[in-house]
Amino acid sequence: MKKLPRKSDQPSAKQVWRKPRFSREVAILYEDDGVVAVNKPPGLLAVPVAGSDAPSALSLLAAELKQKRQRVFVVHRIDRFASGVLLFAKTQRDREVLVRQFLSHTPLRQYDALVRGHMSAKQATLVHYFRRDGMFQKLSTARDSKAARAELLYSVERELRDASLLRVTLVTGLQNQIRVQFSAIGHPVIGDRKYHPAEADERRISRVALHASRLQFVHPRLGDAISIECGFPPDFRSLVHALQPPSRSPR
Repeated sequence: MKKLPRKSDQPSAKQVWRKPRFSREVAILYEDDGVVAVNKPPGLLAVPVAGSDAPSALSLLAAELKQKRQRVFVVHRIDRFASGVLLFAKTQRDREVLVRQFLSHTPLRQYDALVRGHMSAKQATLVHYFRRDGMFQKLSTARDSKAARAELLYSVERELRDASLLRVTLVTGLQNQIRVQFSAIGHPVIGDRKYHPAEADERRISRVALHASRLQFVHPRLGDAISIECGFPPDFRSLVHALQPPSRSPR
C-alpha cells in the first residue's frame, strides 16, 4: 500500500488534477490511501442495480483496486445519465466520516447544466419541497410532513441559443434535485426525458445534459480540504458548441 502523504503534502482547498490511469470505463482523478475519486462517464451506473449484471463505477473500480488488495466503499451517488466527479472511500472508517459530511451537506458539490431558455436572473437561489413517489420526485409544499426541502444556487455561465449554461451549487442533495427544480421553473435540463417528456425529441445529446464538475470535501484522515474538478465530456462539449449563437465563437 502506498505511504499516506503527510498533512503538509496534501492540497488545501486546491484543484487536484490527475492524468487518467486506466480507461476501461472510469478514469481516476484523485487517489490516496483513504479515498479515490473517479470521472464517471454518462450512462454508467454509479453502483450496481440488484438483479442486473450491468457494469457500474463501483464494480469497475473494485476490480481495479482488488489487484492492489484494496477495497472500495460507496460515499455518494450521481445520476446514471449524468457525468463527472464521483467519490469513494477505501475503508469503512473513511466512508463513515465522509458519509456524515454528505448527510450534513458540508461538501461543495457543483454541476454544470444546460437548460432550455434564458434565466430571468443571472444568479439566484431555488427552494422547493419534494416528496418521493416511486422512481420520481414530486413537488410538494413546506406543510407536507413527508416532504424534503431542496435548495440550490445557480449562476449563468453563458447564454446560448435558446439555452443557458449554468453553474449549479447544491445546498441539499436530493435524488434528481437539479432536474426537478429547473423543470419546475420552466427551464428543464436539456435531454431530461424523465421530468420533461418533450426532451425525447432532442437529438444532439442522448442523455441529460448534467455534469458533476467539482467536488470539495474534508479529507477523512487529514482534515484538509480536497477539491477535485472534472472537464466536460465530449457529448456535453459538443452540445455547448452546437448551441452557440451564430454571432459568437465558442470559447
